Amino acid sequence: MREPDHDTAQGAPPGPSVGWARDWVERWDRQQEEALPDREDRFTALIDAVEEGTGRQEPLVLDVGCGPGSLAVRLLDRLPRATVIGIDADPVALALGRAAYPALAGLRFIDLDLREPGWSRRLDLARHADAAVSTTALHWLPEPHLRAMYAELATVLRPGGLLLNGDHFAVDAKEAPTLARLHLALRQREDRRRFPQGHPESWRAWWEAAAADPLLARYVAERNRRDVEAGHHGTGSGLLATHVEALRAAGFAEIGTLWQRGDNHLLCAVLPGGPAGPERGPDGVSHSRASSKTATVSHKIT
Repeated sequence: MREPDHDTAQGAPPGPSVGWARDWVERWDRQQEEALPDREDRFTALIDAVEEGTGRQEPLVLDVGCGPGSLAVRLLDRLPRATVIGIDADPVALALGRAAYPALAGLRFIDLDLREPGWSRRLDLARHADAAVSTTALHWLPEPHLRAMYAELATVLRPGGLLLNGDHFAVDAKEAPTLARLHLALRQREDRRRFPQGHPESWRAWWEAAAADPLLARYVAERNRRDVEAGHHGTGSGLLATHVEALRAAGFAEIGTLWQRGDNHLLCAVLPGGPAGPERGPDGVSHSRASSKTATVSHKIT
């Protein structure tokens, strides 16, 4: 980890450099990739779906639970004319993302708590978004908040808009105990084969290191004050069925898995309606739109 470059202007407090922040983001990515061996493949499939499903070279994309921007920067690398709004309530992730990519065209971070009703009004969108994306994030929302978030998200997506959520989704152990046990066992066996001596850095160790960094310590303290993980454990937000039911209740029409390896899914949901006709912005005013095409989900989950 490189030392942070301090602002040398007289009287200015020390601050993070781009290089320092990107080192932290790269360290985050390494830690995540150890736990999620197919992370890059899932990123690629998700971005493929955005490109094909929106049919636009300049889509408006909401990155929900964006973290430090790992998915957002990959999406903009593929679609440099896109606009990506990264949404998160974690002050550490937001601080790192803003410091690491201060001049990346098309990327904006916003501090929003998805557990609070009305969060979407603070997005200040000029038009409805073409897609909402998320990876390894939404299972942190307690189930009631997850359901409410999907319902509100549906109001800011255009007709035919996509929700693409990459995560490890469990099956309900009460309904399918053998499948649930095997899913977990296969993940654990693969992990032991890849890391027989244990992980070089665990999720917990990354956060302990972040708390020890003088430039991140205050953001870690704010994260703890906000209690961003509150209510996560013991809810159904890690179950595939919970997400499918919540998306259906929110008004999404087609819901299915576009990509999968074991319990690692790319879940896709499509709002009804299509690209034909004028697009209506959040203000209700019609806006012209170039013709586009919407990808069809391969199958529905029932």
